[in-house]
Amino acid sequence: MSILGRLRKLYAIEKRVETLPPEENTRQRQQLAQPVLDDLKAWLEKNSARVPKNSLTYKAMQYTLNQWELLTGYLADGRLHISNALAENAIRPFAVGRRNWLFADTPRGAKASATVYSLIETAKANGLEPFAYLHHVLQHIGGANTVEDIEALLPWNANLKGKQEG
Repeated sequence: MSILGRLRKLYAIEKRVETLPPEENTRQRQQLAQPVLDDLKAWLEKNSARVPKNSLTYKAMQYTLNQWELLTGYLADGRLHISNALAENAIRPFAVGRRNWLFADTPRGAKASATVYSLIETAKANGLEPFAYLHHVLQHIGGANTVEDIEALLPWNANLKGKQEG
């Protein structure tokens, strides 16, 4: 089977398990996708020696093997996705507008912008309306005295789904 065939098989497995609860998704992935990934790794290890070492194909194969643990990390948690496409799509508006970063005249300004944009996109990813979430955080951050108080304000803990604070 070709590399593309193996990848298609992995994505077909993902399509099959995507609606399952995370625990069952994890179990199914480990049962169905692990053998495909093991086969893919063996193929890469065997065939990388057949490719010229200065070629882009060799570099891609070695990169994949060197990042194997990260590549297969999604098998351990049914909440994770096989691809980072969702994250890339979330940051695309900011990547497209990267010329705007020229106006963050200091490293502190750039870091502040990155923090705000990260909060906005993480709020969206957690089903929150960004303005309502930021409003909530700004109203409550002054009263956060412990790590637990601050963690309660994180988008996945904020418990604002469906609420509009104004």
